[in-house]
Amino acid sequence: MKSMSKKYEQRLPWQLDWNLLRTFMVVVDECGITPAANFLGLKQPTISAALKRLEDSFGGRLVNRSPTHFSVTPLGQVLYAEARSVFGTVSQLPNLMAGMDDQVTGHISIAVASHVVSHHFDAVLEQFNAAHPQVTYSFSTIESADVVAHVQQNRVTLGLCLLQEPPLRLDTKPLFREYFGFFCGPKHRLFGKKDIPLSALRGEYAVSFQTDEANGPLYSVAAMRAKAGLQPGLKGISSSLPEVRRMIMSNIGIGALPVHVAARDVRQGFLWQLPPYTALPMVDVHLLTNPKRTMNRGEAALLALLHATLNDISLEARTYR
Repeated sequence: MKSMSKKYEQRLPWQLDWNLLRTFMVVVDECGITPAANFLGLKQPTISAALKRLEDSFGGRLVNRSPTHFSVTPLGQVLYAEARSVFGTVSQLPNLMAGMDDQVTGHISIAVASHVVSHHFDAVLEQFNAAHPQVTYSFSTIESADVVAHVQQNRVTLGLCLLQEPPLRLDTKPLFREYFGFFCGPKHRLFGKKDIPLSALRGEYAVSFQTDEANGPLYSVAAMRAKAGLQPGLKGISSSLPEVRRMIMSNIGIGALPVHVAARDVRQGFLWQLPPYTALPMVDVHLLTNPKRTMNRGEAALLALLHATLNDISLEARTYR
């Protein structure tokens, strides 16, 4: 009898109005009461009252707000992260309950950093799609930090991105390894020249990815740029590989790209590789999954095939030089 009553000892899950969590998430996402009211089509006092009820339920302030300031408290940050996870789980329900027959169906959502180019991953997708044609897919291209957040919040099936350190509560596995080199466009003074000394790059302007910073996943690229003596700071920045490539080809600055991705542009005369030519920065791209996610049949089958492939093919064979 004691064990039967335990689940009722904590009253919050039974008494909480779950719509308050949704309202709170919008307040945080929109950075304020007024923009949240506009987003939801409600009046500002209604949003304020909902936030007050939620704060009373948890016994503490969730946001700090004034006419000129808005921020989320530590308590609010914890609640926001967990609320995101809850809503990510709820959003899976139609997918999980659909197609409960012998056929592998379902929707697979993938968050990916823009410079993830892997023929091993593409081959797995091709093989999986041929075997399970009823499965549907959606891809979102975002920054690596946002990929981690999407997987942690249970908003996607899996993520593919760079990592500075293993994220909390996620399973990670190296998908492939790549090397970054410097490149210039056709109008640059060094284009087409061979055996260029590293000193020739000193003082040049640079463009790069947003993750190229001292404490970011591409810190080794930032170190290579400093060693080459390029101009401090970046003249151009983007989270998108095509846009970094565009800036390089437009001669806005020298930029670092994955060597295997840039190889075709080099062959076609759109890019030219610059020094250093050896000891290039090595970067691992990881597969991220959330062990707490309840997978539909399509998601589970794709991850099983992915892990089987990664176990069968060594990381050395998945290294693009």
